[in-house]
Amino acid sequence: MSLLKRLKPDFWDYKASDQGPFKYHFHFRSLWKKRVLLLAWAAFGPFSGLAIFDYLVTKDYAENEIHLRTAQIVSSTTRTVAFYLNQRKTALDLATRPYTFAEITNEKIFSDIFHTLKRTIGGFTDFGVITSSGDQVRYIGYYDLKGKNYAQAHWFKETVKNGAYISDVFLGYRKVPHIIIAVKQQQTDGSSYILRATLDSAGFNDLLLQTDLIEGGDAFLINHEGTIQTPTLFHGNILEKSPIPAPAYSEKARVRKTEDIHDKIIYGYAHIPGTPYITMILGHKSELMKPWHQTRLIVMVFVMLSSLFIIIVVHAVATRLVNEIYATDKERIITLRQVAHTNKLASIGRLAAGVAHEINNPLAIINEKAGLLKDILSFSGKYAGDTKLVGHIDSILNSVERCGTITKRLLGFARHLDVKFQPIDIKAVIEDVLGFLGKEAEYRSITVKIDVDSDISIFTTDRGKVQQIFLNLINNAFAAMSDGGHLNIKIQHHEDNFMVVSVADDGCGIPEADLERIFEPFFSTKTKIGGTGLGLPITFGLAKELGGKIEVESTFGEGTKFIVYLPLNPKEPPENQ
Repeated sequence: MSLLKRLKPDFWDYKASDQGPFKYHFHFRSLWKKRVLLLAWAAFGPFSGLAIFDYLVTKDYAENEIHLRTAQIVSSTTRTVAFYLNQRKTALDLATRPYTFAEITNEKIFSDIFHTLKRTIGGFTDFGVITSSGDQVRYIGYYDLKGKNYAQAHWFKETVKNGAYISDVFLGYRKVPHIIIAVKQQQTDGSSYILRATLDSAGFNDLLLQTDLIEGGDAFLINHEGTIQTPTLFHGNILEKSPIPAPAYSEKARVRKTEDIHDKIIYGYAHIPGTPYITMILGHKSELMKPWHQTRLIVMVFVMLSSLFIIIVVHAVATRLVNEIYATDKERIITLRQVAHTNKLASIGRLAAGVAHEINNPLAIINEKAGLLKDILSFSGKYAGDTKLVGHIDSILNSVERCGTITKRLLGFARHLDVKFQPIDIKAVIEDVLGFLGKEAEYRSITVKIDVDSDISIFTTDRGKVQQIFLNLINNAFAAMSDGGHLNIKIQHHEDNFMVVSVADDGCGIPEADLERIFEPFFSTKTKIGGTGLGLPITFGLAKELGGKIEVESTFGEGTKFIVYLPLNPKEPPENQ
């Protein structure tokens, strides 16, 4: 059996054809669909609303967390870089402040200051002293720059103006990125000189490489023109243009995102005070949101499995509910049919009783007149020896007797339509039933054999119901047999205090697939020849009412045996109907 057939409700293929009092009250498919929709809405409505709410809230929360974390990284990185630069600028200022211009230009003092700074603070690559007119009078470094004039240099002018200067990253003669830090020292006599030092950017860059970033993130510095000042992982080389233009000035960390739908980037920035640098922390939104997407995937799998479970439960509950309504309505129809059938039998019984009474009166007259005629002929010498005439009179009397027997049987059925427990002879009851079918058996050459296994054939039960049970079973047996068939009826006493009667025929038999359904209402293998599918269910119900049961054994093409179990001493007789 396919899965679809297993899931299909019992009522799915039902098409109402009954009219009047026996029609179904509901359109079961429509009822089932409405119940499924109602239950699904009740289950999926809150569930879907909660899932959507969770999606929106957690997405906003995840994005806010990313913005907050980015801002925190920007702030900490900015403070680290600012501290690194200010530390070296302050060290340069404090290390030279105690000395006069004459002392600072002393080669030994100048050299000691440089090596002390290089050893303690680190990062310095060269060192020079420049007069207020721009001449470099003392220098330690890679090149011979002593005597070089910087009066027109931008950094020199800014230092004179502001007292200190930190430059952009530039390559210089060595083609190696480095930074200039310059400090103006004011003398007590009103004169001044400038200390200029170069920082190697390697240590500077290490600060940014140590930033704790999410996979795919990047941290680097740009200047106010948007030129990259430190190495990047994914966004260009030093002194190239940054993919993100220089943002508006802000010493506080700010977080923004690009609007490019193909590659949305979330970036944070902050300007480092006193420097030309802007801290940039970049991350691709898809990478930053990956943990949230992974969580959403788990939630989605859970939602899908839960939805599947809900669908199964809704289908099962709705199907069971409508199946129960269908079964109840079907029982109602069966009950109405049984009541109608019982009423019909009662009407037929009353009609038969009336007919029997009406027939008995003329039969009595015929019997009386025929007997009188026979007596007259017997006493008359003229016709006493006419055997042919006497034979005709005897034939009339025999026919009257046979008609009387038939009317007595009809009256017997009519009198026992109401439920009434009384002692009966099961063999006599079966013989009465066969009396109605004797002509058919004789016409079709059907052999009927009754075998009584025990002397106990009398027990207490309802005569009318027993008659109806065996009338239905024997009628079915006759219908299943061809001409010349054999019907064997066996009566025996069962050890469990039951009277067991088997009705076995050698007819067409019942297919194995139909054996489980023969007692179902409206199931019939004879629908094309007028079968209603109610005979066996009613028969089964009658046996159950009497406290018994019916079993069936059949081999297709060989015959069928119905076994009726009737209790010898029923506990409580059913109430009269």
